[in-house]
Formats: sequence, C-alpha cells, structure tokens
Amino acid sequence: QTLLQHSSGQEKVSQPRWEPQPRARLMTALTFSSKCGIVSIQDNRISIWSVGDLGNTGLNGEYHGEPHLLCDIQHNGDVMDMQFLDQERIVVASSTGTVTIFRHHQNNQTLSADHRWAKAHYHVDQDTSCGGAACTGVVCNNPEIVTVGEDGRINLFRADQKDAVRTIDNADSSTLHAVTFLRTTEILTVNSIGQLKIWDLRQQRNEPSQIFSLAGDRVPLHCVDRHPNQQHIVATGGQDGMLSIWDIRQGTMPVSLLNAHEAEMWEVHFHPSDPDHLFTCSEDGSLWHWDTSANVSEKPSFLHQGGRSTAYLSHSTMNQSVVSAWLSNDPTKDRMEITNLIPNQTLSVNSLDVLGPCLVYGTDAEAIYVNRQLFA
Repeated sequence: QTLLQHSSGQEKVSQPRWEPQPRARLMTALTFSSKCGIVSIQDNRISIWSVGDLGNTGLNGEYHGEPHLLCDIQHNGDVMDMQFLDQERIVVASSTGTVTIFRHHQNNQTLSADHRWAKAHYHVDQDTSCGGAACTGVVCNNPEIVTVGEDGRINLFRADQKDAVRTIDNADSSTLHAVTFLRTTEILTVNSIGQLKIWDLRQQRNEPSQIFSLAGDRVPLHCVDRHPNQQHIVATGGQDGMLSIWDIRQGTMPVSLLNAHEAEMWEVHFHPSDPDHLFTCSEDGSLWHWDTSANVSEKPSFLHQGGRSTAYLSHSTMNQSVVSAWLSNDPTKDRMEITNLIPNQTLSVNSLDVLGPCLVYGTDAEAIYVNRQLFA
C-alpha cells in the first residue's frame, strides 16, 4: 500500500479515479480531486498523478516507483463526483451546480476546461446569481453524460453538444444522491428517502419506469452500483451503513440487507472485471472488501437456496455463476469473506475506485492511498 499524498493543509481527498487504460498499459495514471476543508473555493483542485506501472513491482508485489504529480487545475466549488469520459477527458460535478469537462493534454501534461454547463443544477426559488444546487452525481457512457443533483433534477448531456439533450426538471421531490447506467438507455438513481428508481431515457414522460424502496424508515441512500455482467443485480448503501442488494426483476424491496459500516456508506463498487468482489467505504473510516468467490465450486447447493429456480444460473461466463451468492437470502453464510482493508481506521474514507489488482481511496486525513495487491 502506497501513500500517494499527505498534505499539511486542509485538503480532504474526495474523488480518486483510475484513468481508463489500454490493456497493455494498465494502471499507469490516476486522478483525484482534493476537497478543501476551509471555505475557500480557490483551493479545490483536480490533479492527475502518475503512480508508475506494474513493471516496477518487486518479487513480493511491492511498488518501487515514485508517485508524482503530473498536473492540476483549480476547480470552482467542492468536487461532488468525478468520472472519466475517455482517456483524455474527465467530467466533474460541482457543489455550485456546474458540470465541467476537463481535458488532460498528455503531450505537455496540462489540464484545461474543455466545456462547462453552468448551473446545470439550481434552485428555482433562489436568486439566479447564487441559486446553484449541488450536482451530486455524474455517470458517463461516451459521448453521453447523465447528472443528478440536490434539486431533484436529471440532465442528459452529450459531450459534443452545448445544450442539454434532455432535462427532467422535477424527477424527484427529494435530493438525488447518485446515478449509474443500468443499460445503454436506462439509468438508476438513489435519493434521500431510501428509494431506488429506474429511468428509461427513451420514454418522453418524466416518470420513473420502476420504483424500489427500503421498508420501514426512509433511510437516505448515498451510492449505487450495478453488477457488470448481470445487470439485474444492484447494490446500494446509505446513511445507516447497511449494504443492500436488489434484484430489479422482482419485488420492490432489497433481496438482502447486510450489516456493514457504523456510519454513512459513501461509495459501493463491484469490481469491474471480477464482480464476485465488491468494495464499500464509509464515514466510519473503514473500507470493506466483500468476497463471494470462496468455496463456490465446492458448495454449489447455495445457488438454489430460498426456492430460487436454477433458471437464475448462467454458464456463459465464469463470473456469472457466483451472482446468485449476492441474491441468496443469507449471502454471508459460509461463502462470503469480508475484510476491512484499513485496520487502523480514523477519519472518513470518502471515495474509492478499483481496476484490476489496484485499489485507490481518499480520506479526510488529507491522504490518498494506492493498494496494488488486492488479490495477493
């Protein structure tokens, strides 16, 4: 594990993201944003770091290269979310409501603002000069960009178009906290009253096609991710630190509610190429690795528990056979290993990203960490 940056100032690392890489050059660059703890927007920056490549690791997997800052640029407002559009462009969501595409010029290692949608999110009842509402989430499927905000608005942008392709002004009466693509034309959103919603962007009506919700208390949901191979499997996390697993093909409530963190869960991510592994991070200073791959070959019986049909099983890929572990009535029994990757936890772990064997996460302790041996 490498400490990439430790600042003597008040820089809270909010959004670390791996730059998408060709397979031949996996994991050579990383971007993250630092969120200022002092009320001074000038100190918010987007930074690109190089952390070397896997060729610089020793026999025991230790990394021998020196991480270094390639370039950075100021950002107006707190960075609420950040996603790569492609290998050169980064889409950033601001607390001011503005959405910006930054371009990384790799020939001279500079960053510039490529395009900006000012006040993409705003409060109608406030003065227009300061009425911006935080853009809380962004997801990209080049060239399309979807944003959500605390104003309950959903925007669909295209990177090559000046104006929004579509806006759903009153998509939600509460704050939308996160968004991800379900399929090419469908998105998933989570909100501050415990609801998971599906939106079909092909439909012109401004209503969700499906609504799912937590039973009982309306606990705010902060994060959402869908299984990369089996898109009906969705994971969410929220204010109570619980991990919820949903099967969007059936019912309106989660299939599983798993006790997880002791405070807010800020992000949840299935591993993009090995989705029997899932990662969550929390305000309580912990980062958990959930592993359902253990004993799958030796204990196939669990795949049929709860009266579920064998039709759930797919043998088209190796990864898909373990999906039912997430859908089991008791997915932790005998077949899930849970590891806290930060044993000496202190301040909030705000965000994480995972690619191949590498994990990156940022904390309120003014530090960003890289772990290159996830499966060692």
